[in-house]
Amino acid sequence: MALEIERKFLVLDDSYKHEAFSKSHIRQGYICSERGRTVRIRIRDERAYVTIKGPSLDGGLARSEFEYEIPFEDGQQLMLLCEPGQIDKIRWLVKSGEHTFEVDEFFGDNEGLVMAEVELSSPDEEPKFPHFIGKEVTGDRRYYNSQLRRNPYCLWKEKE
Repeated sequence: MALEIERKFLVLDDSYKHEAFSKSHIRQGYICSERGRTVRIRIRDERAYVTIKGPSLDGGLARSEFEYEIPFEDGQQLMLLCEPGQIDKIRWLVKSGEHTFEVDEFFGDNEGLVMAEVELSSPDEEPKFPHFIGKEVTGDRRYYNSQLRRNPYCLWKEKE
């Protein structure tokens, strides 16, 4: 089974942009976003993917994940079948020690939200954190992309 182990953090400033070695534009929608399982369609630049995720384990730290590249045209057609609302973001990749942090800068109804994720090989692995990493939000459902589609940041950011 494919297991994704990742931690999520809010980002303090935009210095990650100067440290990034790559960036890409991502649009994603959800065919299914029920609690405990999601089926996501992602278009990343000129490539498309379908991803199936299982329920969160360990307080949101780990979950099963299966991702497959699909023909770009199929991805565009599948986006039309998705539930209402899409995620639109730029993903910046920043190396820190042995890890790569994926920093997502959101647009649309999630404008102003910037989060970083780091994938780990085990739950107790401790990465070298870059200086722009802020509060940890691992396991906080509000920050799941599937939830941001349904309950965007613009509706609750003032309370945060």
